[in-house]
Amino acid sequence: MMGEITISKNKRHFQKGDRNFFYLADTVWSAFTNASFSEWQEYLDYRKMQGFNALQINILPQWDASGSDIDIQAFVVKADGTFDFFKLNEAYFDRAEKMIAMAVERGFLPALVLLWCNFVPDTWSDKIKKCDKMPLSAIENYVKCVAATFSKYNPIYIISGDSDFPTQLAKSYYGKALALIKKLSPECLTTMHIQGRLMELPEEYTKEDGIDFYMYQSGHNTDFRHMAYVMANHFYHKKNMKPVLNSEPCYDQMGFSRRIYGRFTTFDVRKAAWQSVLSGASAGITYGAHGIWSWHKPGKNFGATGEGFDKPYYWRDALKFEGAWDYSFLKWIFETYDLFDLKPQNLIANTTEEIRMAMKTDRSVVLVYMPSNTTLTINDDLSEYSFDIIDLTTKRFAKPVIQYIKGQTIMQMHNFHADVLFLGTRR
Repeated sequence: MMGEITISKNKRHFQKGDRNFFYLADTVWSAFTNASFSEWQEYLDYRKMQGFNALQINILPQWDASGSDIDIQAFVVKADGTFDFFKLNEAYFDRAEKMIAMAVERGFLPALVLLWCNFVPDTWSDKIKKCDKMPLSAIENYVKCVAATFSKYNPIYIISGDSDFPTQLAKSYYGKALALIKKLSPECLTTMHIQGRLMELPEEYTKEDGIDFYMYQSGHNTDFRHMAYVMANHFYHKKNMKPVLNSEPCYDQMGFSRRIYGRFTTFDVRKAAWQSVLSGASAGITYGAHGIWSWHKPGKNFGATGEGFDKPYYWRDALKFEGAWDYSFLKWIFETYDLFDLKPQNLIANTTEEIRMAMKTDRSVVLVYMPSNTTLTINDDLSEYSFDIIDLTTKRFAKPVIQYIKGQTIMQMHNFHADVLFLGTRR
């Protein structure tokens, strides 16, 4: 079984027992409704081999999942095709529990969403598609079932899914679910998965006895790629200090939202990851592959509900996307160099915010992510450090050419052709 995950004393990262824990999650929102047990085993074994240690799953049916061969629902379906939210389908939750047991046996931390936005009135999803809304009075029975089914596995509970909080009614749903799961499962960490690029949470959720850490979503809109680092910095500097992670950067091979032509590449998702973790979201990172999250199979429909994305890949093809290895490598860097206490630095002299820099708080390690080659100037004398350049495409290491002039550190253009990480260790 997965050991209990807790928050570090400095409120910046996670711990598993007495060891630091870097949260590396994969996005499998639709697993409970779409994956067979044999497929699930195949998937888990591959992601375990890659070094992933957490899985983000929607407890209820994902509203924009791909079509499924598995005909099972979380609630009894009434004659008119709508859910009877007061009658839970025991077979659904038994099946979901078996899938979680399989994951936990392999060392994964489940991160389970309680209420995706389409089940809650007044959220942004109402403007896209009218869906069944769970009555407020049905939440208690549902959350009790969730706690009885899953809490023995020490999951993280993600109270909201892709949600905004526009009205008191919407906030009351999430507030009720949060208070109840805290009461029933006080040992489980809680958080909110919020709408893409949303930067504020209602104050009642962020106080000391509210959620335990911040998740943000930089999202899949090609015009807002900078939000990966903007939002990291924003949440890092919150008055109520908590660990921060980007729970939904752009997904590998996801079509741009709003039906704009084009897809996010391996470089795009790698860039979002490094910019996030070096800008304040250093508690972990979540990967997503377009075809895994919706669990897509050939011949099945994909309705592009929500933000409107192009067709996904077959899940077995998406499982092998290169971006997952990049995220695994990022985790390896964090664990190898003990980067669990990073502080973002505003020392880059180049006229761009795309280059991101962080240091350990004791200044023993410095990292700079540079997405495109140029001469790099840092407003600090870093002559006491030994630097390597890591080509993040090939994972090759090289030595930079460095000058130290009038208190600045100047890294000359390197010989690699894509994004790199400068990694300096103090001599």
